[in-house]
Amino acid sequence: MTRPGLVLEVDERTPPLIVHQGEGFRLQRFPLGSRVIYPPDPLPGIRDVTEAIRDALLHPLGSEPLPELLRPGMRLTIAFDDISLPLPPMRAPDVRGRVIEQVLEMAARRGVDDVELVVANSLHRRMTPKEIEHAVGERVFRSFWPRALSNHDAEDPERLTHLGVTDQGEDVEINRRAAESDLLVYVNINLVAMDGGHKSVPVGLGSYRSLRHHHNVRTMLESRSYMDPHRSALHSSTTRMGRLLAEHLRTFTIETTLNGTSFPDAFGFLNKREWEWSLADQARFMAAKQANERAPARMRREVWQRVRAPYRVTGVTAGQTEAVHQVTLANVHRQQVTQIDGQADVMVIGLPYICPYNVNSIMNPILVQCLGLGYFFNMYLGKPVVRQGGAMILFHPVPWEFHQVHHPSYVDFFDEVLSETTDPGQIEAKFEQQYAQDEWYRHLYRTSYAYHGVHPFYMWYWGAHAMDWLGDVIVVGGDRGAVARLGFRSASSFADALEMAGETVGSSPRITYLHAPPLTLAEVR
Repeated sequence: MTRPGLVLEVDERTPPLIVHQGEGFRLQRFPLGSRVIYPPDPLPGIRDVTEAIRDALLHPLGSEPLPELLRPGMRLTIAFDDISLPLPPMRAPDVRGRVIEQVLEMAARRGVDDVELVVANSLHRRMTPKEIEHAVGERVFRSFWPRALSNHDAEDPERLTHLGVTDQGEDVEINRRAAESDLLVYVNINLVAMDGGHKSVPVGLGSYRSLRHHHNVRTMLESRSYMDPHRSALHSSTTRMGRLLAEHLRTFTIETTLNGTSFPDAFGFLNKREWEWSLADQARFMAAKQANERAPARMRREVWQRVRAPYRVTGVTAGQTEAVHQVTLANVHRQQVTQIDGQADVMVIGLPYICPYNVNSIMNPILVQCLGLGYFFNMYLGKPVVRQGGAMILFHPVPWEFHQVHHPSYVDFFDEVLSETTDPGQIEAKFEQQYAQDEWYRHLYRTSYAYHGVHPFYMWYWGAHAMDWLGDVIVVGGDRGAVARLGFRSASSFADALEMAGETVGSSPRITYLHAPPLTLAEVR
């Protein structure tokens, strides 16, 4: 039987707890009385995923069955989430590929022969052929690549269409092929509550002209939190855009959800609560920790980036976007929500090796900030885990290191922008347009595998709510120069970090450790 999320209060019997620290992990003792938030157990997966997909397509919500929307001579476009989901990547077969195969089979039976597939990569880097093949499967890849399977290009004016402006003055500009299709089928993986819904098409197939309306400092400050769409200005903006799109484009949304089994057997102890480790789990922990610490840094990174999660599919829902997304959010909440009472003075997070923007890449310092203050700080419903003016302690080595192909504008942002100011508002006003319109960054985004020139700005803005809320951010074990450039403070140990936090929150703080991954969404009462 699946158990709900658990809140543990540390006492004399509590063992040391696993804390992620980039491409490593440690056992850490917490002070007595500290609160630890665990996710619910992994939900059972759907027994017959193929049948569940077929049933969703034939019995959609708020829409005719998919076959009834298909006809000879029509133009059909299938868009799907890019490499930023899920995390870690899913063990083959990826559920996106399984869904796409069934959509294509139904289209073929209905005589549809004008079909194209588009990676909804927005301003993210293009996916490589190998990465796309993993997502869609070998059969689909072989049949469509490269003639009718491509990455979205948000900087090609010939492949974009401006469809109008919302009542709030937001430009809606998306991929031309999708906009001019008789039907757009969007295939999603909803890893967290921020994903999916109307955020998929306007963002995934959008341009800078559209994204600037919600990927900005003001919107981030008004999003409380990104994981709570009803209280998120980001989602309000994308919903307005999505509803305008619905006036021009027929979209059939297919959303999927996964359980919390984030790590394969070799790292299976990371999926469990520490006091439930078997002797085999303890042995695996010791072996993995020793091998990880002995390996050269490059080899260690390669090992972690090869991890494929044995997720089980917990839901497949299709039809009208908003009706589908209600069911999807309920499935995400069943897997991730843990209820807690009251806020902490100090929130502790161990940051893992991966975030949405360093898959097969490097977690540079800006992405560390985004993962900690943008994502994990916002893993809440209601109120933040930590009180206003409180402290956040992060564990990560924060290497002063960048992937030169994937993150060229990040290098310049770190050197040029953050050396002058860390204030999101000042950064946006003084530097954003320069980077967003830089022709060299545009060229690398379009022809290589680089994130868009403006992308590091968006990652910095992602942490704006946390920066505005917190009184202190302390990083344990990070490169001191890199941490200082981010505007945070460094500590060599957890004990030192707690002592430093005492300057902000007092000498007897209430401490809460958000134990993740697997992911936990804290519902704070």
